Amino acid sequence: MKTENFKLNTICTHVGELEDKQFGGVVSPLFPSTAYPFEHVDQKRYPRYFNTPNQQALAKKLAALEYAESALIFGSGMAAISTTVLAFLKSGDHVVLQKELYGGTHNFIVEEFKRFGINYSFAQGRHVDEFEKVMQPNTKVVYLESPSNPLLSVVDIQAIAKMAKSKGVLSMIDNTFASPVNQNPIKLGVDLVIHSATKYLGGHSDILAGAVCGSEAHIQQIYSLAKNLGGTLSDYTVWLLERSIKTLGVRVKAQNRNAKKLAKYLSKNEAISKVFYPGLSSHPDHDIAKKQMKGYGGMMSFELNEDIDVSSFMDALQIIKPAMSLAGVESTILSPAQTSHALLSAEEREAQGISDRVLRFSVGIEDRKDLIADFEQAIAKVRAEQLQA
Repeated sequence: MKTENFKLNTICTHVGELEDKQFGGVVSPLFPSTAYPFEHVDQKRYPRYFNTPNQQALAKKLAALEYAESALIFGSGMAAISTTVLAFLKSGDHVVLQKELYGGTHNFIVEEFKRFGINYSFAQGRHVDEFEKVMQPNTKVVYLESPSNPLLSVVDIQAIAKMAKSKGVLSMIDNTFASPVNQNPIKLGVDLVIHSATKYLGGHSDILAGAVCGSEAHIQQIYSLAKNLGGTLSDYTVWLLERSIKTLGVRVKAQNRNAKKLAKYLSKNEAISKVFYPGLSSHPDHDIAKKQMKGYGGMMSFELNEDIDVSSFMDALQIIKPAMSLAGVESTILSPAQTSHALLSAEEREAQGISDRVLRFSVGIEDRKDLIADFEQAIAKVRAEQLQA
């Protein structure tokens, strides 16, 4: 059968799997060796060269999920982002970036680009015109993140990719929040798709990894730098990630359903002033999200009213875990101001609309009635404590 005709769950389960030729087991065997022969072989394998059996097998699965020709797996999402960006830039080049970005990406840009002599501009809005406005003759890359971390802003991927292509500029996107289940940017014209595989691809809060998917030519250019920077991933973790992706479609669709219901609940809760979720019709980018996403994802953020103490609220939660990272099967919550965007100044966070009262909520696969009950008891507990104070 032609794997390109497989549907989502079949791709997740079978594409790129390795055959257990010795015992016939249904699970891909793990090849943990770091030493392979160099004589009388077609390919010299070495873990830092991204070409061990498990690495190559997983790359096929990821490429199939993102409708790409090829892929590379990295030791973290930031390794994937930094290596991919730097592979296409040199001193004197210019990059256009979406204003709303993951804090780690933002910090990498503003702290590291100056040492490489790379210039950059942030689009001041989410419309394609705002991106085109800051393009320069030496612009080489347009970098997107949609939906964005943490306020779930959405940009018109197809329009921006088309604009970039018309100017001969490479387009990249961080597709972590959407996952391949909900959004496939290559189908919308983007050149390279990046993931923090720690999140939905891993899905169980026990893997640190990153990935990039794109054309053979672009991946080869990234590889040329990646093998020198050394940001590869151990084969044991590669094997765990391949195992985790088998349930990606099932997990993410369950999280989509939960998140949509919970976003509606939170939007009506009197203790909450704002909810940021592209699946809500009230979201300013809902129409764009509806056009380019197959599901709205399991991520959202919300802002507590001033009468609810943020720290006390998180402490009062019993099922939902206050924890860094996101996208596991368990629901987690955090303060972006204290974690993902702590490296930004208060003024930079305020410019992005990230107040100290904003909480990022990663919806898991628990029964949504239990999650709602957890919110209810936490709010009631905080209010009772404040009355007693």
